[in-house]
Amino acid sequence: MNVNSGAQLTGAGRISIPAVSRQGQRRAAFADPRRGEVVTTRVGLRMPLDLDFADWERAGRQLAGVVDSSSWWLGDWLVYGKDHYADRYQRGISAAGLKYQTLRNYAWVSRRFELNRRRAKLTFQHHAEVASLLLDQQERWLDRAEEMKWTTKQLRNAIRDAGKNGYGEGGSPALTRRLAVPGSRVQWWRKAAEQSGIDFDRWVLVTLDRAAGQILEDEEKVSELNV
Repeated sequence: MNVNSGAQLTGAGRISIPAVSRQGQRRAAFADPRRGEVVTTRVGLRMPLDLDFADWERAGRQLAGVVDSSSWWLGDWLVYGKDHYADRYQRGISAAGLKYQTLRNYAWVSRRFELNRRRAKLTFQHHAEVASLLLDQQERWLDRAEEMKWTTKQLRNAIRDAGKNGYGEGGSPALTRRLAVPGSRVQWWRKAAEQSGIDFDRWVLVTLDRAAGQILEDEEKVSELNV
């Protein structure tokens, strides 16, 4: 299966990373690393002693592309499993040795962005940062991130600053609601947000969105069973 990053999935749980020689000839990266190829396995990289900088740099870019793409792949994989094998998909997750909570996070973002709305120039995490927003707000922030070449952190900070200035992500005054919550619980939530690397306000929105989505999804399953 070919992927946009230029890498190719192979058997035995490995990913071969094609390299290009200085003469422009494509090298099969699944051969002996002593001949100048970078080879990946489940437990690490095998790299030749004489790998030149250009090939080393290229391998890094391709590896980064594979890592970022894998979040989309796994998210789409779980979405498909839940849609097609509602009574068996968790067995498939267990057989693959994957963590369900992590996959749920990937799937949540994947559902929020159809394939034709995903920006190849932005990472999966860029999309995750805006996934809880309305569709037109998502597009505006992704446009800005792409145009300004923002990192994920810069995008997160820009959204946070927009909220602090009293404006929502769409440029209109933000709607606020007050909720009485025990202080100890707020501190507990803040700790969770900090460990997740997400601004507290964004963490609250994302967490509530995910919880609501799961509840509605479970209700749909119950309704289908009762039909």
